Amino acid sequence: MRISTTILLGAALLASPALAQTAPAKNNAAIKTAHTVDDGQARRGANSFTQAQAREHIAKSGFTNVSGLTKDKQGVWRGTAMKDGHKVHVGLDFKGNVSTGG
Repeated sequence: MRISTTILLGAALLASPALAQTAPAKNNAAIKTAHTVDDGQARRGANSFTQAQAREHIAKSGFTNVSGLTKDKQGVWRGTAMKDGHKVHVGLDFKGNVSTGG
C-alpha cells in the first residue's frame, strides 16, 4: 500500500508541469495583426512602426501604391494610397489601425 501511494504521488508530481503549460497564450492587444480599416480618425500615441513596417501594414489592409508616408506630431503615419481605383489619404496609428478619415 505504501509503495502504490508513493508511485501515485510521484506520477502526480511528474505530470503537474505538463498541466501548467496548457494555458492558452495571451494576445498582445497593443498591436493589431488583423490589418483592420477604421474610417474614423487614427489615435495619437507613441508609434514604434518604422516607415517600411507602416507601408507593409497599410498594404496588407488592402491598399496599393502606398506613398508619401510621414509620421506626424501625434505619432500617426500619414500618406496616400489607392483603394478600389481611388486615391485616398491613409493613416496608421500606434495600435495598427489603418484609417482613411481625417
